[in-house]
Amino acid sequence: MWHDLQTMIWKEWKEFFTSRSTGRGTLLSTLIILFVLGVFMPLQVGEGWFTQPLSVVVWAWMPIFLTLGMVTDSFAGERERHTLETLLATRLPDLAILLGKILSAVLYGWGIAILSLLLAALTLNLRLKGGPYFYAPEFFAAALGFSLLSTVLFAALGVLSSLRAATARQAYQRLSLILLGFYFLPFMIQFLPTDLRARILEALMGLDWRGMMLALGGVLVVLDVGVLGVCVRRFQRSRLLLD
Repeated sequence: MWHDLQTMIWKEWKEFFTSRSTGRGTLLSTLIILFVLGVFMPLQVGEGWFTQPLSVVVWAWMPIFLTLGMVTDSFAGERERHTLETLLATRLPDLAILLGKILSAVLYGWGIAILSLLLAALTLNLRLKGGPYFYAPEFFAAALGFSLLSTVLFAALGVLSSLRAATARQAYQRLSLILLGFYFLPFMIQFLPTDLRARILEALMGLDWRGMMLALGGVLVVLDVGVLGVCVRRFQRSRLLLD
């Protein structure tokens, strides 16, 4: 199984990074994210980058945007290029094909998140005096965990939207609507009944950052498992071949 996953991950990375239509844009986007998260933002925050965990965690999810093109292209792009039939005709297990496409995006996005955190630490150590500086272990673990769970969630959602989409553009549009839903979700609290809204805000205010991270992490784990389960159920080789 691991060998099959490696084959799929290598295939996805090779197509994504060497394609004439996406390769140069992928490199530029990666460099921009690394500069923003690894140089610009840390310099703006200063020493607080290491002492304010929420600032690190909030920005740690940004690399998921680099995976959107990869996951929405995963099956819809193969369908457009008429290579899906060839892929599904191989002896690779269904689970290896599905998880390989998800993992290729997760490893890419999470790898960028890790590089951004390390580059930020390097930038501030070169800029600030009195070092060396680095993240507290619990802060660093929270940032890594949050970025990993977020990347898994949106990679799985992207692959799910791509499974039945006719084109990669259609899959991207579907995923964009989901992203908008996540973006506006915090604002939906204002439409709740006043008493319920007050209780929710009181509970949130009573949590320290560790409690908030644990609660958020728990929600993301549940969402990850649920979406991955839906992906496994929806991935049916025979139905995809008939499209």
